[in-house]
Amino acid sequence: MSLPTPWRLAGFIRVGAVVRSDGRNDDVLRDIRITRGYQTWPAGSVLIEFGNTRVLCAASVTEGVPRWRSGSGLGWVTAEYAMLPSATHTRSDRESVKGRIGGRTHEISRLIGRSLRACIDLAALGENTIVIDCDVIQADGGTRTAAITGAYVALADAVTYLGAAGRLADPSPLSCAVSAVSVGVVDGRVRLDLPYEEDSRAEVDMNVVATDAGTLIEVQGTGEGATFARSTLDRMLDVALQGCAELNRLQAEALSAPYPGVLPEPKSGGRR
Repeated sequence: MSLPTPWRLAGFIRVGAVVRSDGRNDDVLRDIRITRGYQTWPAGSVLIEFGNTRVLCAASVTEGVPRWRSGSGLGWVTAEYAMLPSATHTRSDRESVKGRIGGRTHEISRLIGRSLRACIDLAALGENTIVIDCDVIQADGGTRTAAITGAYVALADAVTYLGAAGRLADPSPLSCAVSAVSVGVVDGRVRLDLPYEEDSRAEVDMNVVATDAGTLIEVQGTGEGATFARSTLDRMLDVALQGCAELNRLQAEALSAPYPGVLPEPKSGGRR
């Protein structure tokens, strides 16, 4: 029996043990490494590695909030995403040199910010701003999901920093952990955490952002020239949530170590 052509893949998912080109099974993450305290100056900094994808996530804190939020008693968390020119196989021009930020960069920056705001009580943060810069050092698929996963760890360290400085309105502003992973249909099989080689030829491509409680923050999925069945979507979500649960475990393991820098002394008259 010949396999269906891509535009007829709806409902057709292969099963059985097949090892991927990098040696993984379909439902296994790449090697994940989380290194805290990668930079000296930010309140939180993390180098996160999803296989050959490497993203530097740095969380900087400032007292005060944007003008439109001033006097509200609420803090603000936002993110900026960028790629180094040499992060991909062929060099890309810096967007600052081009004179404009690309649509993809805007989209991913906003996705990271939305994902992080889902896990923090902005009233408990007080009128402080946390900006998380996510810079892709090397790209091999899944840069946005790696950025979100690393950015959460950097955010957690920044919250610890603000707490030590006595600048939080409530000592526990974080309500959950957040991670993200890619999942797709490649060669008719649902596969977790796609490297570029798989992502570039996937029939279906999806990014899933979830909490450590197993609830969803955002799901981005498209059929790349093919339709796909509801059963395939359910299978992809199941595999992605399993991956996010493992990422949450690795985040917790990384954060179980002491704060990787020097914590500030509380300001005189500051919150305790």
